[in-house]
Amino acid sequence: MRKDNQLIVLTHLSQLISLVIGFGSLIVPLILWATQKEKVYQMDEHGKNIINFQLSLLVYFIICIPLILLFGLGILGFIVLGIVSFVFPIINAIKANNGEVPKYPLTFNFIS
Repeated sequence: MRKDNQLIVLTHLSQLISLVIGFGSLIVPLILWATQKEKVYQMDEHGKNIINFQLSLLVYFIICIPLILLFGLGILGFIVLGIVSFVFPIINAIKANNGEVPKYPLTFNFIS
């Protein structure tokens, strides 16, 4: 196994691709993780954290849809989730560049 912090950082930042093309924040990291988890040191752990975070965001976005009818709480939820989905990949990419294994907040453990 080789150590490749740049690829791990790229995997964290690939979550932001949905800001550019509208989708892919789950697909691109999933492809990078699936193809490189056996070749790159710590890619498996980082990839699992990223996939769990993206799946958790998807669940939270789905929960926010019916909450729109409840005093507009869903809209507030969409705004908060949008900020979280932008900020934490950047913070965790910086941590990954420093060699740390970052954790994403409020993440369900779908893949362990």
